[in-house]
Amino acid sequence: MEAALVSAATGALKPVLEKLGALVGDKYKRFKGVCDDIKSLTRELTAMEAFLLKMSEEEDPDAQDKVWMNEVRELSYDMEDSIDDFMQSVDVEDTKPDGFLEKMKNLLGKVKARHRIGKEIQDLKKQITEVAQRNERYKVREAFSKKKNATIDPRALAIFQHTSELVGIDEPKAKVIKLLTEGTSTQEKTKLVSIVGSGGMGKTTLASQVYEDLKGKFKCQAFLTVSRNPDMMNILRTILRAVSGQHYRDTEEGSIEQLIMKIKDFLVDKRYFVVVDDIWDVGTWNVIKLAFPVTSSGSIIITTTRINDVAESCRSTPFSGDIYCIKPLDVVHSRKLFYTRLFNSEENCPSYLKKVSEHILKKCAGLPLAIIAISGLLDNIERIEGPWKQVEDSIGRALQRNPSVEGMMKILSLSYFELPAHLKSCLLCLGIFPEDSVIKKKGLINRWIAERLIHTEAGYNTTYEFGERCFNELINRSLMQPGEKEIDGTIKSCRLHDTILDFIISRSIEENFVTLVGVPGLTVETHNKVRRLSLHAGKEKEVILPRGLVLSHIRSLDVFGESVKIPSMDKFRHLRFLDFEDCQQLENHHLENIGRLFQLRYLSLRGAEEVSKLPEQIGHLWCLEILELRGTSVCELPTSIVNLKRLVHLFVNYKVTLPCGISKLLALAKLKVVRVYSQSFNFMREFEQLQSLKVLTLCFEDYSSADQVNTENESKKTITVTSLKNLGNLLSLIIWYGPELVGECLCPMPLSLQKLKVWYSRIPHVPNWAGSLVNLQELRLELFRAEQEDLYILGGLPVLRCLILEIDGRKIRNTSLTEEPEVTRVIVCGEVGFPCLRIFNYNSQDAVMNLTFAARGMPKVDDLSIEFNAAKTESLGTSGAFDLGIENLPSLLKIRCVLWGYVDDISRVEAARAAIREAANAHPNRPTLSSY
Repeated sequence: MEAALVSAATGALKPVLEKLGALVGDKYKRFKGVCDDIKSLTRELTAMEAFLLKMSEEEDPDAQDKVWMNEVRELSYDMEDSIDDFMQSVDVEDTKPDGFLEKMKNLLGKVKARHRIGKEIQDLKKQITEVAQRNERYKVREAFSKKKNATIDPRALAIFQHTSELVGIDEPKAKVIKLLTEGTSTQEKTKLVSIVGSGGMGKTTLASQVYEDLKGKFKCQAFLTVSRNPDMMNILRTILRAVSGQHYRDTEEGSIEQLIMKIKDFLVDKRYFVVVDDIWDVGTWNVIKLAFPVTSSGSIIITTTRINDVAESCRSTPFSGDIYCIKPLDVVHSRKLFYTRLFNSEENCPSYLKKVSEHILKKCAGLPLAIIAISGLLDNIERIEGPWKQVEDSIGRALQRNPSVEGMMKILSLSYFELPAHLKSCLLCLGIFPEDSVIKKKGLINRWIAERLIHTEAGYNTTYEFGERCFNELINRSLMQPGEKEIDGTIKSCRLHDTILDFIISRSIEENFVTLVGVPGLTVETHNKVRRLSLHAGKEKEVILPRGLVLSHIRSLDVFGESVKIPSMDKFRHLRFLDFEDCQQLENHHLENIGRLFQLRYLSLRGAEEVSKLPEQIGHLWCLEILELRGTSVCELPTSIVNLKRLVHLFVNYKVTLPCGISKLLALAKLKVVRVYSQSFNFMREFEQLQSLKVLTLCFEDYSSADQVNTENESKKTITVTSLKNLGNLLSLIIWYGPELVGECLCPMPLSLQKLKVWYSRIPHVPNWAGSLVNLQELRLELFRAEQEDLYILGGLPVLRCLILEIDGRKIRNTSLTEEPEVTRVIVCGEVGFPCLRIFNYNSQDAVMNLTFAARGMPKVDDLSIEFNAAKTESLGTSGAFDLGIENLPSLLKIRCVLWGYVDDISRVEAARAAIREAANAHPNRPTLSSY
């Protein structure tokens, strides 16, 4: 059964309810006398959880509700910690049954535990009652409540903004108008452009300016805003009033269906221009679009949204659609907007404020709303460097309640409150990272899993797969910016706009989700219980924890930077997530007492070079799921590591010797990196028992040439091959320095294999066993040369999506191959296959480029990367204008070309580059070309 989720909205209430249910189950039935109290407490907490979930959807709950919500959240964490402590003490006592004295101690321990849990349940009931009564006592009654002043949505003001006040609008406006008007006189379908971008980018402003420029050319016009919680009846009545000129009261009668028909009938023979601003979900658009005739020649529609999926849905409707991704202001326009609002021009800015102004502008990163908000704030601050520097250091953090930035925070809040509860928690986790961080997807998802912020949902095989869905959803909603990509195009990292990060931090502080220490301009409130601790260190000043922080209830600890005083592990009994990545001051002694962290699920020491040994007590971390040791100096793992029954991922240096008994790690799914020749025979024989193993990296590097050692290595290689054949669930295999292994001896490989990457392991040709991998999606091989038969074997793989071939024609050492074979042309045509291949990388830098694409070859390849030495094409009797046959790749969208040549062959290189450029320009898809 999946563990209940922790949430930014409800704290640990769900896990508490689950664990209270366990306390009345069979395992703890001997603890009589507390069941009634537990059931009563459970009912109270269930009601509180429902109310918290409801209140979490409110954008601006009143002050008393906020206080009550925070109290309940904090109490839920404490409750879970108390229950965890109790369960842990019972589990420990149950493991000591040997001997009379031990049994007596065990009996006494159980008596004490029964009294302790009974008392704690009573205390928890009392605290819950007090919180509820206090809330009721001081809750402002509806009869005495004052009417709140209506707040104005800052986006609405953009509609009335005068053109003279706008900066950088001309170019995007021209592009949108071009998309809307190009070909409208001849096409039959209504033209639609969907403007997409994050909150504060100026989507509404852009749409309104296009609307003002073009609306006079249309008989019917309408500009309407949808927002988060749309009233469909009201929206449709507004459209009908705008396009028909009727009074709003005259549109009142009828159902939604009737209103849609009225609008459609009215517009069917008219040219119209409608702007539908701020759409939040596909379902809303699917209703609104029904009101607009599709075949109304010359009519146009603009939609705006923060969500990529919504933009795609608008484009894919029956209308003729395009997407315009709004971009941040460039440096020139950012400066103009900033300095004009503050000084009327950049020239009027005092020299002593120029440097700090540029730093502030850099933090705004071209976000118009941020520039406007911060310039408004600075306009009310004395124009001296000190106060402006304070603003730079604390943008959006200490200033979130300042009236000048309230509009910006309100717009960002809309995106936050639209998120489901689990995504709110996932987003707030990003506040842990320093600004401008490149956040790795894998580490972020593993953090969410370790803290139980997400779990497996229907339709997903693993929790990690669901985590990828959450990661992509936050990017889809423009709350994270995509970073680096894998070769197959999947995103592997993300970044945060500084303004988004500041908003996240302000929310995290308000809800006590994350405590940040060492962040400039951010004051840490002491005497608070810390739930998640993030230490940010500079290079000069050492960061020391402030006195008064309560650390005993911390759930995650992260250390960033070079100068941090590492706290003792015995302070963090309830830690779930511990990340010391690249922490250079971490040493062996800092890991003392780590065995006390009985809830720890994730431990990363990656890049902590001074750590050379793990304590034996690491085997007490029975909840540990991920252990990351790459980049440390650890060469041998303690034998106790085989006690980690829940360990799923184990990442070690290639020099590490793994202990025998690894077959006990029945949950192990990822193992990187195993240096085969350093392991014992017993370890290698256990290998095939790891039937849960899905991802494996093997290294066959050997620095010794002793005959005895080589004999042992051959035996270990044989054992490894046998084990690999029996790992029936293996999905990914990476091999280093194993050319002999990659040869025919691997046949048959597990048919489950989806990814195979081979490094520093050249082989003469593609092995026959490769053709049996019917589930293989990604393949990297290193060949001495490429021949037609190799392409036939690879082309027959039915689901292969990504193929990387490294062709290295240099002589292979320790082989009988002394003469280079005759080079022949290799033709990739329709007969070769490759039915699903999308990405093809072909690197023949040190060999002759002998590849040519013919008709129907690689029909779905859209990403092509080629690298070759232009001088070596002579052996095929070709000129410098080397013809690859690019025009025969019908799906091609992207080309990366790297050409090499000797000093005397520059003309040949340039001729080849020109030929490839000409072929790319002549291709009907006009693929992008990057040439080096």
